Amino acid sequence: MGGRQTGHRPNSGISRRAFLYASAVGAGTALFTACTPEGSHDAEPSRPKAKVGKGSQTKPLPVPPRFHEAPDLAEMVKAGTLPPVEERLPARPYVVPHNWLERGKYGGTLRLLIDNTASAVMKEYMYGHSPLRWLNDAVDVGPGLAESWEANADQSEWTLHFREGLRWSDGHPCTTADVMFWWEDMVLDENHPEVAPAELRSARGTLATLSAPDELTLVIGFDTSAPLTLFHLANWVKAGVGPTWIAPKHYLRRFHPRYTDGLGEAWAETFEQRRNFAVNPECPTLTGWRLSSYSEGRAMTWERNPYYWCVSPEGDQLPYIDRINVTAVDDREVAKLKVQEGETDYVHGPFIGLGLGDVSTLQRTRTRHRLDLLLWNSGSGCGSLFFFNLNYKDEPVRRVLNEPKFRQALSHAIDRSEIQKAVFFDTGVKTTGTYRFQATDATADPEGRQVFERWRDSYVAYDTAKAKKLLDEIGVVDSDGDGVRELPDGSPLRIRLDQTADAPRDGHQIADFFVKYWRAIGLDVVRNPVPPAQWSVKWQAGELMSYTAWLYPSMPVHECMVSPELLVPVGNALSAAFWAPLYANYDMIRNTDQEKEVAEVAPYDRRPPSMRPPPGDPVERLWRLYDQAKVETDTLKRYQLVWEMIKIHIAEGPFYMGLVADSPVVAMAHEDLGNVPRPENLHVGGLICPWQHPTPAAYDPEAFFWRNPQDH
Repeated sequence: MGGRQTGHRPNSGISRRAFLYASAVGAGTALFTACTPEGSHDAEPSRPKAKVGKGSQTKPLPVPPRFHEAPDLAEMVKAGTLPPVEERLPARPYVVPHNWLERGKYGGTLRLLIDNTASAVMKEYMYGHSPLRWLNDAVDVGPGLAESWEANADQSEWTLHFREGLRWSDGHPCTTADVMFWWEDMVLDENHPEVAPAELRSARGTLATLSAPDELTLVIGFDTSAPLTLFHLANWVKAGVGPTWIAPKHYLRRFHPRYTDGLGEAWAETFEQRRNFAVNPECPTLTGWRLSSYSEGRAMTWERNPYYWCVSPEGDQLPYIDRINVTAVDDREVAKLKVQEGETDYVHGPFIGLGLGDVSTLQRTRTRHRLDLLLWNSGSGCGSLFFFNLNYKDEPVRRVLNEPKFRQALSHAIDRSEIQKAVFFDTGVKTTGTYRFQATDATADPEGRQVFERWRDSYVAYDTAKAKKLLDEIGVVDSDGDGVRELPDGSPLRIRLDQTADAPRDGHQIADFFVKYWRAIGLDVVRNPVPPAQWSVKWQAGELMSYTAWLYPSMPVHECMVSPELLVPVGNALSAAFWAPLYANYDMIRNTDQEKEVAEVAPYDRRPPSMRPPPGDPVERLWRLYDQAKVETDTLKRYQLVWEMIKIHIAEGPFYMGLVADSPVVAMAHEDLGNVPRPENLHVGGLICPWQHPTPAAYDPEAFFWRNPQDH
C-alpha cells in the first residue's frame, strides 16, 4: 500500500488551527442577564461549583488506573448479577476530555420534555454509536467507538481500530461484525430501506468497500481519494439520526430473513421497529442510558447502561445520573408552561420550540423553575434561510428566478436591522447568507476570512432604490400601470412564499416581514402554507416556488465540503430541500448509465425529476470545482477551491439568503445540575443548529450530575 498517512493514534490527535472569529453570543448573553464526591469512588476535596475550563482536549486522555461505578451497579456486582466494572468496560475506555468537567456524584433522575415519544430528538442526547466524535464545536475530530485510525498515502483507504472489549447494553460483545451486519444485511440488502450514506460513495459515485479483517479492524476502500472521511464519521449520532453505521447483530438477526426463515415479505417493517432502541426497550444500545419503559405518545424512562464504554478522567463509569424521565408534550405553549412551573430539569430550546422571544417570560418565573439560562451560539451562518426553487416548473417564472439581479434585488429590499431587532433581539451579525464563519475554510488564513466577509456583505445592504433599479434592468416592471410589477413578457408575476404549515412562530414572523418588504418594491407577494408531508415531493417536482424561514438549517460543522449541499446542488438525503433540487437529482446520475437512460425523458417526468444545468450555468461551474475539491487531499488547496466556489455565489448569487448569523439559542439547566457547559466553556460558544454536530450529545450529558442527588 506504500507509505501511510497517520491520523489519530491513542496518544496523538488531529488538531485544527484556533478560530479567529469571535462569537457574537457574548453580546447576546449580556442582553438577557437580568462538592464532596460520593458513591463508590475515592473521596477527594470538593471542587468549585463551576469550572472555568474552556474547550476539550484533542489528544486522548490517559486511561485511569482504577475504575469506579454507581452504587446500584456495585450492589449488583456484590450480588453476583453483574460482572465487575473492569470487565464491563473496554480495555481502553473513552475518557471524556472536556476541560469544564468536575468530578461528579452518582444518583438522581433527570426530567426532560420532548415533542413526541417517537421523535428523533431523544437520540440527540447520546453520542454512543458513532465511530468518531466531534470536539471543540466541530473544530477537531476525536475518537469514539474507534480509538484510532490511519489512511494510505492518497487517502483512498481508511483503517479504523475499534476498542477491545466494547459491549452492548445487554453485555454481549460489540465488534466490527456489527458494522458489517449494518453494511451487508441492511445497506446492501435491496429489500431493506437503509441506503449507503454519502460518505461511503467515492467521488465517482461508486460504493465503497467495507471489510473486517478481525473483530477490531474495519477497512474502508474507495476508488478515488476520500479526504473527508474522518469528518463524516464524526457527523450525526448515528443509529437512526444520520446513517446507522453499527447495529446489534446478535439481537437483530432474529428478524432478518438471511438468518431466520418464515419472516414473510413485510420483514423489513418489523425489523425497523425492533432496531429502534428509542422505542423498543429490548433492543441493545451503546448509549449511556438504555430505554426501560415506553408509553407511546406519553412518556418514556431511560436507565443507566451498565456497559457504557465512557468514563470520567477520574475513572468513574458514566453516566452519573441514574435515570431520565421523559414527558411528551406536542403543544409548544403547554411545554413552555411546564418549563415555567419547574417540571423539567434541562431544556434544549429548539427541541420544544422555545426561542429568544420566550426569554423574558422564562426569566420572570425563575424562582419557580430554578433553571439557569444558557445562550449557546447557534452556529448558523444565516439565522433564517430563504431560497427560491431555481428549478420551479413554470418556465417564465423560472427564468426570472434564475436571474441573479432578481435575487439580488430581493436581498437588498430586506431590512435586516429591523428583523435583527424584532426576531433576534439585536444579537448576531447581519448577513447575506453564508456558511458559518467558524468553519475551518474561513479561518485557515486571511484570504479565507476575506472571501467569507465578501460573501457575508455582498447583498446585505438595505437599499430599496437599488432593489427597484435591479428589477427594472431585467424587465420586471409595472407594464400595465396597476402598481404591481409583471414578468418581462407582461404576464403576471406572483411571488409565493411557500412554508411548511407547522413552521415555528418566528418563521411566520419573518415571512410577514418578507411580504412587507417585497410588496414595497412593487411585487405581488402571497404566503402559502404547505402540509409538511407533501413538502419534499412537491419541492423536487418543481411545484413549490420558495422555501421560507427555515430557522434551523443544516449548516457545515467543520469545513464547507463536509456539508456542501448549500454551496452546490449535489444529490444526497439532505439536498431535497435546497435551492436547485432537479440539478441535485441530476448530480446523482451524471456520468452514469442512468444519465443516458433518461436522456429522452422530459426533466419533470423523470423519477425522480432531474435536470441538467444549461451550458455555462453557475451550477455547472460549481460542479467542476466541487469535483476537484472532494478528492483534494491537500487541505489548503481544497479550501482554495471552496473559495472559488464562494466567488461564484458572490458574483451570481445569492442562491440562498440569510438574515442574522451567530444568534444565540436558548438552553436551560437546573441550578443544581453540574457539568453543563456555559457559553464561555465552549470553544466557539456552541454549535447548536446542525444535527451533524449533535447537541447536547457532543457535550456528553452522561457527565452531567446532581450536586445534591438526594433532592432529585
